[in-house]
Amino acid sequence: MPEKDAKGHIGARAAALISRLRALELPDAAKGLKGEWLAVSCAVCIFVITAVVCAARGAGGWAAAFAVLSVLLLLASNLWFRERVTSPILGLGDTARRIAEGSYGSLAEKFRDDEVGALTEAINDMSQKIGEASRVQSEFVSSVSHELRTPLTAITGWGETLLYDEALQDDSRRGAEIICAEASRLTSMVEELLEFTRLRDGRFALELGTVDLAALIEEVDFTYSELLRHDDIQLCCDLPEAGLPAVTGDAARLKQVLLNILDNAVKYGRSGRRVELSAAAEGEYVRISVRDHGPGVAPEDLPHVKERFYKGRGKERGSGIGLAVCDEIVSLHGGRLTVANAEGGGALVTVELPVKTQ
Repeated sequence: MPEKDAKGHIGARAAALISRLRALELPDAAKGLKGEWLAVSCAVCIFVITAVVCAARGAGGWAAAFAVLSVLLLLASNLWFRERVTSPILGLGDTARRIAEGSYGSLAEKFRDDEVGALTEAINDMSQKIGEASRVQSEFVSSVSHELRTPLTAITGWGETLLYDEALQDDSRRGAEIICAEASRLTSMVEELLEFTRLRDGRFALELGTVDLAALIEEVDFTYSELLRHDDIQLCCDLPEAGLPAVTGDAARLKQVLLNILDNAVKYGRSGRRVELSAAAEGEYVRISVRDHGPGVAPEDLPHVKERFYKGRGKERGSGIGLAVCDEIVSLHGGRLTVANAEGGGALVTVELPVKTQ
């Protein structure tokens, strides 16, 4: 009986010791990935030191065994590091790139409750908050744009009515013309904002069909050249005699893109008094180019001209939406829109659209 009591007492003390050890709070250096890596590093060091000691005492077999164990442990630790650290971080990098490209709300998969898991939670939380902020911003912009349409329509209508009054002369007529021009400019900005919010919210749908680009460009040339003639600006259109291959797209949206690019060419390259519109088939794409002969785009602005709400540093500053909308429309057609400075001066905007496949 006394022996059994002694064994029971020892077992109870052991259980109490184990429970106390479990209750101990490990230091931060021994927690998570850094704790596991520290344990592996210590084990490798112990094996290496043991192998050196064994070799020094002439125990070659034990020295070789511990050396092999050290190498195997190092290889295993590299595999563990790749699985637990490198691969998850590469996945987080892909998620971060998607967020940077505008896919707000994208989430990364969390595998474990460690430092990488905490980083994953932080990135997911950031992505969700950015997505929510972007949604609220889009709703606000859309709401304000709709509210502005009615008063702008009234202002434009009454301004045009005043201009029909022949008694309105001198500064009064000039003031009415300014009111109409500014109201028209604001209306265009509101329409661009609405287009932009539709694109961002996924409510923008293309009415796809076969588009005769040559006919579309000739129509734009005929319409726009008459308008530019009043401003003493020449629009030169150059199309191949053999015509252009058909593309699949939304004719109205592609016309919108061309008109917006021409508007920018006239606005920013007005000093050149000449705008060139050309098109040609190049391999699997049709390339449409618009070039002005103005001062061109500042080198520091070139990488950002297609970004939303970027206005640049020039004297003429728009809303920063038009090119962003054009870029989205061209991308939805599977094409590319690029902006560069032309040789000899002026800006060159190029739209590449894929040729329709049978």
